[in-house]
Amino acid sequence: MGDRTLDTTGERQGRDFVTDLTKKSVDLSRWYTEVIQKAELADYWQIHGFQVIRPYGYAIWELMQAGLDGRFKATGHKNVYFPLLMPESLLTKEAEHVEGFAPEVAWVTEAGGEKLAERLAIRPTSEAIFGTMYSKWVQSWRDLPLLLNQWCSVVRWEKATRFFLRTTEFLWQEGHTAHRAEDEARQETMRMLDTYRDFVERDLAVPVIPGRKSEAEKFAGADSTYTIEALMPDGQALQSATSHFLGQNFARAFDITFQDLDSQRKHVWTTSWGLSARTLGAVIMVHGDDSGLIFPPRVAPHQVVIVPIPARASRPTDEEAVRGAVEAARQALTGAGLRVEVDWSDKTPGWKFSEWELRGVPLRVEIGPRDVQKAQAVLVRRDTREKTFAPLAGLPAAAADVLEQVQAVLYDRAVAFRKARTSRAASLDELKVALQAAPGFVLAHWCGSAECEARIKAETGATIRCIPFEEPETADGVAAQPGPGSCVVDGKPSAQRALLARAY
Repeated sequence: MGDRTLDTTGERQGRDFVTDLTKKSVDLSRWYTEVIQKAELADYWQIHGFQVIRPYGYAIWELMQAGLDGRFKATGHKNVYFPLLMPESLLTKEAEHVEGFAPEVAWVTEAGGEKLAERLAIRPTSEAIFGTMYSKWVQSWRDLPLLLNQWCSVVRWEKATRFFLRTTEFLWQEGHTAHRAEDEARQETMRMLDTYRDFVERDLAVPVIPGRKSEAEKFAGADSTYTIEALMPDGQALQSATSHFLGQNFARAFDITFQDLDSQRKHVWTTSWGLSARTLGAVIMVHGDDSGLIFPPRVAPHQVVIVPIPARASRPTDEEAVRGAVEAARQALTGAGLRVEVDWSDKTPGWKFSEWELRGVPLRVEIGPRDVQKAQAVLVRRDTREKTFAPLAGLPAAAADVLEQVQAVLYDRAVAFRKARTSRAASLDELKVALQAAPGFVLAHWCGSAECEARIKAETGATIRCIPFEEPETADGVAAQPGPGSCVVDGKPSAQRALLARAY
């Protein structure tokens, strides 16, 4: 997870917190690890690959959770909670599924001082657990559709780990649905993929490319897998959420059947879909800068920080006036539904500015004696550092307007970056050059063969991220010409271009 030798003592710690941050533009990987620790989002745990999510980091996850949960419930889904452990015999019921997850499964073999008769798997995902209970709960067509979601953590034993992006235990949600008809399940699969796209783009301000995974990259046990792919500042892709059409594979493995209207016993059609806390890692990388984090207002724990500017010691009445104005501003902003923090610490204003910039608060409000006299406040945006003035009486409206601008600008910046780092390749050599010169997304024709896909990965390090529903804009500005072409590997006919990139 990076360098563990950061100094954490006394005054040195304070100086590190504000100034000694590796520049993102120089070393993204080191910057990422440092900014997470300095901004107090997460810390290391005693076991390799596990992290402790601190209050500031968890507050972001709670806001993300609320944004998604509201969308799930609006589409008829209900939350449940299932056990952490499952017997080995249960996990192994669906052969392709267990084969895909076997290397990552952690096992419990002893409890209460005794050897267990059967190993228990710590859930790496919950299709087998849901399937077992669905076989019990679903008896008739009247029991369908079954639309359930679970917020929990899962364990996948990873060797190479990084805060949020890839940890052995991670927070996520996993939806599992059962349907009477195939077309209903397919519609659910696509509906939830679009739900993820809407959330990640609108709330997290991270643009994504939706598409279908290749056979080699799809979820173990699924008929088909769909994904939303985001581009990180180093040109690597990040799979941000997935939605799986499971067909009747798990229904057959777990005997999930129902009596239909024609009195015939039939297997249900199922889906599963998930988004994890790795998307928080995407937010950190995509929007941050050399000075630290920049959080999109919709998921920022503090949307506004008020920094009082102290009065001279010889002017106690000014100090009282500032305190009164700050408290009135806090109440007005909070009353308008904004998340507000006031920094009354004894640090200097400059120190506070740097500290809250590092923490990524989208808007800073400064109020000092002169501002009180003019009945105004100073507004400073985190994304552009642009400084404006707003009357104290109209502060909530002015702050809300700035926050909407910040949200939009962060998204537009990310779209512009993605466009600048997206290209097309007509041959394997062109693909290699594109990935070396300016790493990012590359659109290239692929015939669909596993052999060509494996060769691309072996020779370039890139994988097929998805077959995009629509080709994204590229840096050259030339209009896309979707449709048939020739595979960049063997020259055989290709139905459409695939989206390729190296990935986290």
